[in-house]
Amino acid sequence: MRVYLDNAATTQIAPEVIDSMLLVLKENFGNPSSTHFYGRNAKALVETSRRSIAKQMNCLSSEIIFTSGGTEADNMAIHAAINELGVKRIITSCIEHHAVGHTIESLTKENLVESVFVKIDSKGHVDLNHLEELLQENIPTLVSLMHANNEISTILPLKKVTQMCRKYGAYFHSDTVQTIGHYPFDLHDLDIDFIACSAHKFHGPKGIGFLYVNKKTKISALIHGGAQERGMRGGTENIAGIVGLAKAMELTYQDITAHQRHIQELKNYMIDQLKNQFSDITFHGETKPEESLYTVLNVCFPKTEKSGMLLFTLDLKGVAVSGGSACSSGATKGSHVLEGISADLSHPNARFSFSRYTTKAEIDYALDQVKSVFQVNIC
Repeated sequence: MRVYLDNAATTQIAPEVIDSMLLVLKENFGNPSSTHFYGRNAKALVETSRRSIAKQMNCLSSEIIFTSGGTEADNMAIHAAINELGVKRIITSCIEHHAVGHTIESLTKENLVESVFVKIDSKGHVDLNHLEELLQENIPTLVSLMHANNEISTILPLKKVTQMCRKYGAYFHSDTVQTIGHYPFDLHDLDIDFIACSAHKFHGPKGIGFLYVNKKTKISALIHGGAQERGMRGGTENIAGIVGLAKAMELTYQDITAHQRHIQELKNYMIDQLKNQFSDITFHGETKPEESLYTVLNVCFPKTEKSGMLLFTLDLKGVAVSGGSACSSGATKGSHVLEGISADLSHPNARFSFSRYTTKAEIDYALDQVKSVFQVNIC
């Protein structure tokens, strides 16, 4: 048996999404920039998809800019804030995704912006009092904080931070890659400046996403070339990917409540079973349902002679999990997120992440394999 529990890295593409993309690949090969029949048909697919996505997010279709995914969207927002909006300082945290963290680090080294880190606690919660103190300094600022952490699942109170940024005249960008498709969004009500999306996090295709740019926030292109995306992103559009993104979003929001309930129940079940198996087990980040991303569970296991090979051993036993962000695989350094919350890095950790296709039987199988690694009895 093989069990996939690394859905925070990527999700299995939905069959309905594949069908929608195959139809495009077979029948709609035109370039959307062409003015003839084939081009107009392709352009219609792009704009119909854009309108569908905007409807799900309650925003204007003109506020959706298609990108190659979340990393490009994050880069576009951050570069635009500096180059177009006059931002002199970025307030962020030490546990952001590398798409944000490394971008800010690079721009800081080039002396294009000052970067300041807001305080976080041992569970990854942002210190909102410290954030407000920083915002009171009256420096042209971009706040860049992720909605939910991809490794430890802790959620940022997005509305509260947006209101705080508006109060002090700061721009706000949030990496929402782990939460779009898993939580409903009302962008008209939220009134945030930028959010990022990547389709493959909610059963869509890889290589496609979008940046939402609030209509009040005027920026220009990061990638120059043609006049695609209303001049905001040069390059021929990935039509099949865009259609797949729209279809994946439509599917995930058809019954988001049932989707949430199913996965939250699996996560709660796994937490309870692990607590029964191990007397000294702990969990990195937040586990309270109202403050925790329900698709992610980061477990700190006891240290044993075999625990150092935990992820490798589980893989051999057919269970795919990770030790953190897939974007950091192959790196010699451990998780910057766990280091940022001062976690005990001498103990093995594993990130289990779930999707709407995950079953209780798969969780039970994974628990059996964890038990075999540590040679404990399931109660």
